[in-house]
Amino acid sequence: MNEANNIQRVALVTGGSAGIGKVICEHLLEQGCEVISMSRRSADIDHPRMHSIDVDLMDRAATVQAAQEVAQRYAVNTLVHNAGVIRGALLPEVKLEDLDALVDLHLGSAIALTQAVLPTMRAQRFGRIVLMSSRAAVGAVTRTSYSATKAGMIGMARTWSLELAPEGITVNVVAPGPIRTDMFYDVIAAGSERERALQASIPVRRIGESADVARAVNFFVDPANSYVTGQVLYVCGGTSVGALVL
Repeated sequence: MNEANNIQRVALVTGGSAGIGKVICEHLLEQGCEVISMSRRSADIDHPRMHSIDVDLMDRAATVQAAQEVAQRYAVNTLVHNAGVIRGALLPEVKLEDLDALVDLHLGSAIALTQAVLPTMRAQRFGRIVLMSSRAAVGAVTRTSYSATKAGMIGMARTWSLELAPEGITVNVVAPGPIRTDMFYDVIAAGSERERALQASIPVRRIGESADVARAVNFFVDPANSYVTGQVLYVCGGTSVGALVL
């Protein structure tokens, strides 16, 4: 643990240009990390230790290439796979091409990125991997493809945690509930009756903020927390154990 504390932390964050991902990047910078955001557009964070790589993580070939380039340029030992999209639809309208896209984004890119940075983590005998799942992994109306792939991230993380634990690499999952982001407001209109009904249905009676999720990520990536792996932390206001009205 003492050796890990002396390692320069270099973090790769997907979807770091906005919402939860941007706040995660800001928190990591505050902790002294060098941070690389990998997203479809550059992160507008002005900091000497902040870097951006533009890539569409639904493009498998482009993702593999970008992952290899990052691994060559930076000694990444912290990976936060936060990028995600919803593509909601009731079962009769679910499109298999949407499922394919979310498999590439939520699962395929996680594998490609982890494979690229794993040699550095193994060489340092230190690594922190956090996958961003969702409260929807336990089920949500209109979320067939999203729930399936977000649940898949949990199984994948638990498997990796077993494989990598002897090498000082932890793998954990953060699963947010409703969080005020642009993606949230793409689904629910700000100030609408639907938003008020949703807030009333959440046990803590509020909708989450990006910082709520970033603080959970902070815990898992902390070098001192080497005894926690294979775990899922729901940051959801209690909605993972109660009803959620969307």
